[in-house]
Amino acid sequence: MSLTTLQSVDDKFELYTNYRASCSSRLRIALNLKNITPSYRYIDILDDEQYGAIYSRINPSCSVPTLIIASPDGTTLKITQSISALAYLEEAYPGLYPLLPKSIRARATVRSLVAIIACDTQPVAKLRVLKNIDTMGGDSLSYARKMIMEGLKAYEITITECAGKYSVGNDLSLADVCLVPAIWGAEMFGVDLEELPTIKRVYDHISGLPEVQKAHWKRQDDTPMELRE
Repeated sequence: MSLTTLQSVDDKFELYTNYRASCSSRLRIALNLKNITPSYRYIDILDDEQYGAIYSRINPSCSVPTLIIASPDGTTLKITQSISALAYLEEAYPGLYPLLPKSIRARATVRSLVAIIACDTQPVAKLRVLKNIDTMGGDSLSYARKMIMEGLKAYEITITECAGKYSVGNDLSLADVCLVPAIWGAEMFGVDLEELPTIKRVYDHISGLPEVQKAHWKRQDDTPMELRE
């Protein structure tokens, strides 16, 4: 699919993000693919900045990302969940690198895969959950590896029936946009991807895209210097 922009955008975008947060990474990838450059606001989730008085008023869930869209007519839209933001970008700017297939059945498959990542895989291993496990005396690392692998195995089984170059056929979709940060997270926790050959093949293809490389957690302005590439 061509990256040619078929729609002009007069809106201004502001993205509250964190380099290591999977939900932020999804949105960075999608914005890059759509050639939308937001103003970035960095939230230090390791230092609990998301719970502070300023940011908690912006996003009551105390999570990242938050996408704020200012239109020329003076109206502003705030979206505080990544999947809602991805859906809005698809609906509001259909001429900018569409990430949903034309087929309604393929769209359903893409949305199912998005949910496997966004509902079953990433949330159960997110930072606030792991901190609570540690507080209760549990082994957060083993837990994270187990839950991430369970979610990715479900994704693997699903795409064995529909994958082409990408998760669903040969066009990049929202499923891939959500998969890539999940793989980055899995690598952080030392999850062995050799058990997931279809995912690994799809990921290897996607990870070479410039828009994905630009969104990588090791290449963000708020990435600590010792972790940067």
